[in-house]
Amino acid sequence: MSKTVLIIDDDARNIFALSAVLKAKGFQCLTATSAPEGIEILHIHQQVAAVLMDIMMPDMDGYEAIDMIKKDKDIAPVAVIAVTAKAMQGDEARVLAAGADAYISKPVDVDKLLAVLSEY
Repeated sequence: MSKTVLIIDDDARNIFALSAVLKAKGFQCLTATSAPEGIEILHIHQQVAAVLMDIMMPDMDGYEAIDMIKKDKDIAPVAVIAVTAKAMQGDEARVLAAGADAYISKPVDVDKLLAVLSEY
């Protein structure tokens, strides 16, 4: 099983925090500060097991990015986990309906994140 995770988030602080936690748990982390950059990385690094996708990003939001990933046969199998501050009623259902495999709200509960990642 690959323990490579791609973190796509426009906020460097979120990338830093998630990377630090995951690296301490033995994961290899790739990072992107935009959805288009993240999709490009997925095409280059086929060993990525899961994507941690921020939903609220400029230019291309997480919903659009998830849709593009799931429609691209070369990268569609990767697990996409939405990691978002959008925690209002209905947000989780909307993210899952958009094609995400799982949903985690910010601030991230590390134990929950690790449990979700263990499924992929």
